[in-house]
Parts: sequence; structure tokens; C-alpha cells
Amino acid sequence: MNEYLKIFKALGDKTRLRIVMMLKVKSMCVCEIREIIGSSMSTISNHLKILKEANLIDFQKEERYINYELNTSNKTVQIVLNILDNISDNEIELDKQKALKTNRIEIC
Repeated sequence: MNEYLKIFKALGDKTRLRIVMMLKVKSMCVCEIREIIGSSMSTISNHLKILKEANLIDFQKEERYINYELNTSNKTVQIVLNILDNISDNEIELDKQKALKTNRIEIC
């Protein structure tokens, strides 16, 4: 039960939900996420920390970047992510399109 509570509390924030939906499209670094969301680097990092603590995301270090990605190895997270597929929101759809076009070389 605690696992679900952490997940739903993390997703109860619109910015964190937007981040998760972008990560459904591709893994991203903080700079790319910040570029789309528009918040400060520290704010985005804090949101990512909360998502990590809820076991929704994981990260991989690649050269000088830390890539954040969804934790699809967790079955509970997989169930929640499947539910999120039903979300229909213009802002989230725009975020996904922007995520596909972001280029960390130009941003970071």
C-alpha cells in the first residue's frame, strides 16, 4: 500500500505528471526537461528526486549527462503507466512533441 501512496502522491503534482509523460516518449536529462517545463534547474531536480523516491524513474549516467527514464522494471509502475496512457491533455501532448524535438547538444 505504501508503494502506491508514494506513486500517487508523486503524480499528484501537475509538473511531475508532465515530466513522467515526457519520459514515456524518451529518456531526458535535466536540461531538456527544464527547457520544456520552464522551471529552474533546482526545481526540476527536486521534482525528479520525488519521482525517484516514488520509484517511478531511474537514471543512467552517459558521458556528462544523467539521463532520467521511467522505471519500467517495477510491475506496480508499469500498471500506473498504463493508466496514464488514458490521459488526454493538450499541454501534455505538446510536452511530448517538444520532448521528441529537444536536442541536448543545443540546450546544455
